[in-house]
Amino acid sequence: MPIIVNLDVMMAKRKISLNELSAKVDLTLSNLSILKTGKAKAIRFSTLEAICNALDCQPGDILEYKPD
Repeated sequence: MPIIVNLDVMMAKRKISLNELSAKVDLTLSNLSILKTGKAKAIRFSTLEAICNALDCQPGDILEYKPD
């Protein structure tokens, strides 16, 4: 898939666990884990906004496009 999710990288840079981020963005651990592992097929802008707010980053820090 040409869209790469770098959520794990941003979480490591911010030294935040999946549990902490889940609580901050009000998302279940399973849904956040699916997103973190790159298995998600879509993401709501409101979810992306909440994650960016919690991690103090931009959407481009989390999502990356690499052509096949």
